[in-house]
Amino acid sequence: MNFFSLFKRNIIYKLKKKISIDKNNLLESSLDDLFHYYGSDKANVFKIENREGHGYSKFYIKHLDHLKNKQINILEIGSYAGASAAAFAKYFSKANIFCFDVNISNFKYESKKISVYGIDINNKKNVKKILNKIFEKNQFSFFDLIIDDGSHYLSDILFSLNFFFKFVKENGIFIIEDFKHPNYYPYNRNIDHILMDEFLKNLSNKKISYSSIINNQDQKNLIDSIKNIDTCKGNLKDSDICFIKKK
Repeated sequence: MNFFSLFKRNIIYKLKKKISIDKNNLLESSLDDLFHYYGSDKANVFKIENREGHGYSKFYIKHLDHLKNKQINILEIGSYAGASAAAFAKYFSKANIFCFDVNISNFKYESKKISVYGIDINNKKNVKKILNKIFEKNQFSFFDLIIDDGSHYLSDILFSLNFFFKFVKENGIFIIEDFKHPNYYPYNRNIDHILMDEFLKNLSNKKISYSSIINNQDQKNLIDSIKNIDTCKGNLKDSDICFIKKK
């Protein structure tokens, strides 16, 4: 993504009229209801297209409900229109949510709890710069949750896990949505590489995989810092989500 495309999208985002969610009285709603209300396909029913959604709500509740009323910091990679960020902002009453997306011109919600950044995550220099600003301004150094719901290209999934996992706090969780898209869709398998389901299985079994993206030492670092990996199957053929808990 070139600088001018990002700049144009950031300008559109700043000028775009957005929907404020801070006055919505939805604090007692279930997470699935919130996903549905704001138009996230994580819901059991995807409101925008009036079809069955991924049904990830129950897995989020299973792994994250203990954080519902705690002060937490969430990084979401791939936020699109901000539907899930809005739902998380309502459900996790004390959460601060930071959204990274290459095209924030689609983002339509706003809240004092949500910060949006237009960025290509493959640009390590810019990502580190923004992360440092976030940490300095908000006075924390690690995220409680990082959610990768980005491009679903195999190379990007691997890059995100390798780069961002180090910014998850102890006992925090790194979540990869739709991690088996490269299994189902050839265009998402954009590199010749072991697929994510097998790669995650190898990490769980403390086994090094051949990888052109994550070298052996970085894989060893991941293995040493991972407490457990839970993979879950949602409603649809391509609905797969994993929760990677850090030691």
